Amino acid sequence: MDIVELPAEEAAVRRFIEALWLPYYRELEATVDAFALADDVDLVAEELPFRVDRIDSADYRTWIAVDGSTDGTPLADVDGEFAGYVAAEVDETPSVFDRPDRLVICDIYVGESYRGTGLADDLIDRLRDWAHDAGCEEFSLDPHVDNDRANAFYEKHGFKRTKYQMVASVDDPTDRE
Repeated sequence: MDIVELPAEEAAVRRFIEALWLPYYRELEATVDAFALADDVDLVAEELPFRVDRIDSADYRTWIAVDGSTDGTPLADVDGEFAGYVAAEVDETPSVFDRPDRLVICDIYVGESYRGTGLADDLIDRLRDWAHDAGCEEFSLDPHVDNDRANAFYEKHGFKRTKYQMVASVDDPTDRE
């Protein structure tokens, strides 16, 4: 299994979106209403420019796990299957706060046939290397509360709950007793 950085090239990003990003968000959509995808747009075409711009940022990285050898072949053209990915960005702390810089994990996904193989551990290790290189002392992420398997994985890797995120509609007042 090779883990390679996703370049900000349209063909590679398109393959990533089709092979990993879209399946990941389809799984989320099936269990979490907040991740429902629009059904009246071409999702790949809509996501592509945003993703290319984001990947081109200095503080954001995405790594793709490829089942097979990449041997320097452009990512869009490798024969191997895209097995999973991890995306993260550096969160530099303003000097007025007393906390270290963090590496924020935006997404981590392993395709169903690769779950339980240790691939997710390898993806976290890749982030750990980047965190050290970027001078980050902590990881941060916002997992979904109902994703028990993912939360157990994060806890196994030393993550601790530090806050809750709450959401409310601005148009839907609650009953006030």
